[in-house]
Amino acid sequence: MAKRSTPEINASSMADIAFLLLIFFLVTTTMDVDTGIQRQLPPIPENKDQKTDAEVNKRNAYLVQVNSRGNIVVNGEWVNNLEDLREDAKRFINCDRDDDPTLPEMEEITVEGIKGTVKTSKGIISLQNDRGTTYGRYIEVQNELVAAYNEIRNEASKKYFNKPYDELSDEQQGAIRKIYPQRISEAEPKNYGGKE
Repeated sequence: MAKRSTPEINASSMADIAFLLLIFFLVTTTMDVDTGIQRQLPPIPENKDQKTDAEVNKRNAYLVQVNSRGNIVVNGEWVNNLEDLREDAKRFINCDRDDDPTLPEMEEITVEGIKGTVKTSKGIISLQNDRGTTYGRYIEVQNELVAAYNEIRNEASKKYFNKPYDELSDEQQGAIRKIYPQRISEAEPKNYGGKE
């Protein structure tokens, strides 16, 4: 009996099929993109004699603490809800006021694009959370503080340029940011043992 030879399978098109499948999966697959807090760090101070957070006058500090239960304490006083936090932060940030010993010190500066001198605050908002604070609550509090700056900047842009902040040119937005620089210091989380 004669031995039969097994026919070979033509595999030359297998590489093409595998390559097409690879391209298909690369094109149709979505990649998860890490998201986080969009925050621009402040520039390195040019003046080495500039005060650090520890040296800031107590009057110029707005200390926001969030405990492990999500309760908010501002400079030792309870804040009932986020809307109150935003309004209180706006009051602290606002430069369009007379000198008040309970609010931050003011200084007069000249800003390119705005006639004369304008007042700016020396105030700094310090945000500190407990290690047990939920990430969601931390973001809610931070969003309210940023929203306070946004609303104050919008009011100032209408006052100085008769337009909302979003419609200003880059130079005009820079002028408003010079009057109202966003100074939010984020302290390392710790168990501060605050009121529960």
